[in-house]
Amino acid sequence: MRVRRMRFDVWLCGLLAVGIAYLVGLGVDKVTERTYESYEESKQVASGEVGGIATDEVYRITCIEDIRSHKLFTLETEGITYRNEGGGFFEGRFLNSVELPSGERVAMLINNENVVSDGDYYTGINTLPVGCVVEADLESDEYFMDQINHDGEHPLTATDFYVDMVGDGMRVSEESYKEDYRSVVQIIVGFFAFGIIHNLGARAGIFPYIVVPKRLRQRKNEWD
Repeated sequence: MRVRRMRFDVWLCGLLAVGIAYLVGLGVDKVTERTYESYEESKQVASGEVGGIATDEVYRITCIEDIRSHKLFTLETEGITYRNEGGGFFEGRFLNSVELPSGERVAMLINNENVVSDGDYYTGINTLPVGCVVEADLESDEYFMDQINHDGEHPLTATDFYVDMVGDGMRVSEESYKEDYRSVVQIIVGFFAFGIIHNLGARAGIFPYIVVPKRLRQRKNEWD
């Protein structure tokens, strides 16, 4: 069995490139820590708009018929029951399985930061953000249906739509925000750092060339 070993110059340059990319990543984190606040502000949703705090004028739904007959609406729930009865990821978004006062159950995408509590958050009355209907074939995603109906005791009543209570307020966590930028920068920096380090080492005669320059190939041919 043939054993292939990575060349010394390759793994050494790779190690140095990784170290440089790591240090650059720390610098990127410092920058994104400052920009995340403005990113959050750009995702704020005004009261009365989809994903925003529900004002008194927003209709309080009790059943699916209410959802179908109103462009904008909200839902009042007891405590955080809306977060405790299952959910799943549909098209990259986490939908909760929420029971309506009628006993019907629908999938909801909820902006938890704009939930308003009357009394204790866990046991009082919570008013969810403003929502609207999004037509979607939920059953087309079998994995999602398995997630949201995991115990089989609380199946969705409607699977041809979900309720969007986020709107333009959808945002990633600070760690995810930082990681996205950090990863891209580190990959780019690592790639170029490897090439520069190895090329400098080869020019200095420390490493063999990975790709021999044309001028050296021509010189070798002349010697031959």
